[in-house]
Amino acid sequence: MRTRQHLAMAVPALIAASVLALTGCSSSGSKAAKSSGQAGGSSSSSSSAPSAGGGLKSLVPSAIASKGSLTFAMDATYAPDESMSGGKIVGMDADLANAIATQLGLKAQLQNATFDTIIPGLQSGKFDVGMSSFTDTKEREKVVDFVDYFQAGEGFYVKAGSSKKFNGLKSLCGAKVSVETGTTEQTDAQTQAKKCKLTVLSFSDQNQANLAVSSGRADVGFADSQVADYIVKQSNGQFESSGQAFAVSPYGIGLPKGNGMAKAVQAAISALIKDGSYSKILSKWGVSSGAVKAPTLNGATS
Repeated sequence: MRTRQHLAMAVPALIAASVLALTGCSSSGSKAAKSSGQAGGSSSSSSSAPSAGGGLKSLVPSAIASKGSLTFAMDATYAPDESMSGGKIVGMDADLANAIATQLGLKAQLQNATFDTIIPGLQSGKFDVGMSSFTDTKEREKVVDFVDYFQAGEGFYVKAGSSKKFNGLKSLCGAKVSVETGTTEQTDAQTQAKKCKLTVLSFSDQNQANLAVSSGRADVGFADSQVADYIVKQSNGQFESSGQAFAVSPYGIGLPKGNGMAKAVQAAISALIKDGSYSKILSKWGVSSGAVKAPTLNGATS
């Protein structure tokens, strides 16, 4: 997972960068999700001002409350979780970020950033929140706090018509595997490469990883399960799924270690679950299967 460790290519709308190279380019069943994303760090968008109230504002540390906003970092090439559309970041995480900020009486500033720069950005103070399909892991919990709010597995996709089939990590032996740099998939593929011969091709964003598969440079793409499914659905028949989802783990909202925001964000997610907003957002983006009943703090399983 994008541990995305925790899109798309020739797909006619959302994964523009990848798609252009193939003849085309990828959010879920929602029509609003047709975006083309390129992670960069320069694009940003903000929510409308939060509605009056923000009943959980008292939980926000004064240093952050005084700013009046939260900067959420996202690698917007990972639809349906986060991608670009009309110059704005859209997706499940984008909608949840705006809703969380509103619950806390703040304004959300959504910042597009290359995935592997987000945790360092949290540590340096550049970003307030990392919300980009991060898989919560014990290793990451050493440097950031996570509020777990979703769950996802890992999955494979191949070029349509491929004679090669993949199901589980062992099936990668002998293959060329395309992954996004910094993801759980990269880590898992590299770990498997120590057990058998395979080639791991790592790319700075998911669009490039998809292009490697569509161009034939890689035999298989490896991403979070709901993202892999979405890539296939939006590819106009150029990709197909391979095997079953595996290694289901929690997604976490990353926060600077011990800065006091974890409890506030956890309370905001709980409120969104209680009032039904959480369910509506996941349904909008076609990812309801990853819903959790309650958010947890630092709940990594491995």
